[in-house]
Amino acid sequence: MVSDSKGCDNRNHTRIRVLTYLMFFMFAMTSDAVGVIIPELISQFGLSMSQASAFHYMPMIFIAMSGLFLGFLADKIGRKLTILLGLLLFALACFMFALGESFYYFLFLLAFVGTAIGVFKTGALGLIGDISTSSKQHSSTMNTVEGYFGVGAMIGPAIVSYLLISGVSWKYLYFGAGCFCLVLCWLAYRADYPQIKRSSTDAINLSSTFKMMKNPYALGFSLAIGLYVATEVAIYVWMPTLLQSYQGDYTTLAAYALTIFFTLRAGGRFLGGRVLDRFPWQQVMFWFSFAISACYLGSMIYGIEAAVVLLPLSGLFMSMMYPTLNSKGISCFPVDQHGSVAGGILFFTAVSAAVGPLLMGLVGDIFGHVKYGFYLATGFAILLCLLSGFNLVKDPARHLLTAEAH
Repeated sequence: MVSDSKGCDNRNHTRIRVLTYLMFFMFAMTSDAVGVIIPELISQFGLSMSQASAFHYMPMIFIAMSGLFLGFLADKIGRKLTILLGLLLFALACFMFALGESFYYFLFLLAFVGTAIGVFKTGALGLIGDISTSSKQHSSTMNTVEGYFGVGAMIGPAIVSYLLISGVSWKYLYFGAGCFCLVLCWLAYRADYPQIKRSSTDAINLSSTFKMMKNPYALGFSLAIGLYVATEVAIYVWMPTLLQSYQGDYTTLAAYALTIFFTLRAGGRFLGGRVLDRFPWQQVMFWFSFAISACYLGSMIYGIEAAVVLLPLSGLFMSMMYPTLNSKGISCFPVDQHGSVAGGILFFTAVSAAVGPLLMGLVGDIFGHVKYGFYLATGFAILLCLLSGFNLVKDPARHLLTAEAH
């Protein structure tokens, strides 16, 4: 009987993992396709680059707000209801793209999409903690989840490119995502979720989320994640602009630089669990952040000829940074608080994803070239390396990540 019970739990956990992988895949398909949609918007509506860039910033801002202000729902009403609510809102917003043609209408829907993503993503992140038996397994699952996100980040832009070449509106990407989301709603409804025991009698509400975000471990991991995200987003937002006038010996490599970056990032995440099984996560974070900063420094010192190679290569070293830092930050807290802390970390993630490229653009405008924005991104990478070095030497969260030692 015990064996049958364990077998049933394992099957349920496998279904939940697959559901989570598919949710992140769908999220990436829409969010990372924005870069391909923006030139079409500029042409269609006669927008400036700063106006069109709102297509990137708008959902990020509302993901941040949703994570911070609604993240507690995953702990208060349960993972299942939270995920279903987020997915249904996402599907509704996607289908509504077919009902309008105004740029500002689309921005409103992207705010809707960002809010929905913040809801179902915090529910999914809390769910990963529910089915993980140790901090190490949590990190391994997070790397696989982000691997599927990486695949979605490649497929979404490819779908939009194919639609545009075929003379079909980019809005069909959202229609397809809406249909896919309804399938995920059915899977989420049918799945059996583990019961979570409360470790605290404190009320679960917005106040508890703000109280939690004052925790030094939540702030420390959020700072590290913010620096990492600003470093990563610099690549897929501004690297195409940096390389667009390149005429050297590696023109083919420059043309596919962003695809190479996404491929290395996704592939590295699928291998992340094996790497973390062999080496302590503190060492992995330090040496990978050191390699990222070296790629940036080499690009800035040796110029665009080096950047063509080194910036896409940085995707391999970036692959495990976000899911591992995210996992360890969440694992510092009891399981019944994972939704709230995931929402807080998601807030810093999305704010950094929105503000980092904006600051790079401002610096580039002030000094007259996008390469000066990459000097700022290099600073982010170096700060991340220094923070990882501190974590390697001091290991401040060791006593909270007790499961890591088992």
